[in-house]
Parts: sequence; C-alpha cells; structure tokens
Amino acid sequence: MEEFRNELEKQLHAAQLGETPSEVFMKQLLTSQIFMPVKDDPALGGIQRSTRAQPLVVQDDSGDSALVLFTSPERAKPFLEHYPDFKGGLLTEFTWVLEKMDAGFGIMINPGDELGIDIEPELVRQLAETATRPN
Repeated sequence: MEEFRNELEKQLHAAQLGETPSEVFMKQLLTSQIFMPVKDDPALGGIQRSTRAQPLVVQDDSGDSALVLFTSPERAKPFLEHYPDFKGGLLTEFTWVLEKMDAGFGIMINPGDELGIDIEPELVRQLAETATRPN
C-alpha cells in the first residue's frame, strides 16, 4: 500500500480493514476536504461561460448515477486519464458537496483505487441530513 496523503485516507484504510467502524469513517468524512473533478469550461475571451462547475458523474454497476470524488488531487490522476475533459477540480469541504448534490445520486470515492469506497444513494441522503442538522 502506498503512503497516505492525509488523515481521511488513513481513516478510510482503517475502515476497509475493519479497524475502524464505518460510522466513525463517515463522521471523519463529514469534517474533511475532498477533491471534486470538474469539467474544463474553456473561457471565451477570458470569460467563463458557466458559473456552475460541472462535476464528474458516472454510472455505477447497477446503472445508478454516482458523483466521483477523491481523497486528494493526486489520487484522481490515474482515473482522470480516462476523462480528458476533467482536468481541473475543486478542493472543498465534503459537506459543501452534499449541500449542492441532487437527491438520488451515489458517491464513488477514489474509484479504481484500492483505497476506494462507494456510498449508496440512501447513505448519501442520510449523510446530507446529518450534515445539515444543527449540532
């Protein structure tokens, strides 16, 4: 296993090994930054055509839509070689992503990487509810 790039990756690895309960990892995820690839929107004369970043969404094995996120920009590089339009990205709070997402989407974190996890749409909904609930 290669080295971890941040605390979130350490927690994810521990959860995969069963050393940390998945609920503990999910709480860590809610307080972490995440890398979200976005489609390059070439500027027209230096002016952005769109004010909305278009995230990378793929179909999972069951045909459901899933938002693709990464624990770090470096983890994204091998996967994004297959998506040349997604050269840029945002490093942002995971809770911000949850607030902006449409309902019914799953999340794939580090797809294709041994340090990857898929989050089903129902769990994404629960995380979003947790994130917006006052402490």
